[in-house]
Amino acid sequence: MELKDIRVIMDHLAIDRALKRISHEILERNKDTHDLVIIGIRNKGAYLACRLASYIKQIEKSKLPVGILDITLYRDDLTAISRQPIMRKTEINFSIDDKKIVVVDDVLFTGRTIRCAMDALVDFGRPRNIQLAILIDRGHRELPIRADYVGKNVPTSLKLRQDFFGGQLLSNVIEYQKHAD
Repeated sequence: MELKDIRVIMDHLAIDRALKRISHEILERNKDTHDLVIIGIRNKGAYLACRLASYIKQIEKSKLPVGILDITLYRDDLTAISRQPIMRKTEINFSIDDKKIVVVDDVLFTGRTIRCAMDALVDFGRPRNIQLAILIDRGHRELPIRADYVGKNVPTSLKLRQDFFGGQLLSNVIEYQKHAD
């Protein structure tokens, strides 16, 4: 499938607006940035986490700790993905004990990735609470997990497994939107 055949779900302006709105929602809910940290799920969630932290810094003039979480070893489908999964580095260089954590990812579908992230986080400490910021919510949960902050709800068919959309990763469709215009 050629890139021009892919339906653009969010262009760069819509992504930017959604992230700015989510930044304001995070600040409203948490009252301030004291004890607030942002942790992105590797790969796309990490990129979005950095953008959220940048917007929050512009609004509050306060720099938040940002971490990157690799969930590979926590997946329940680890052997189905690959015989030798590629593990990447988790980069959380601060204590998460008694912190308000905003976990960030690009797409929420079944909820299994978020469950893995929560399992991984408790190995690093005991946070005060864990909140979830998602750019795209596709619905179809298999676990009782919901996002606290959502950029856009995009109902999809159950036939489109995981994050696939027309043969392309949904997150890639979002990322490549500039080339489709």
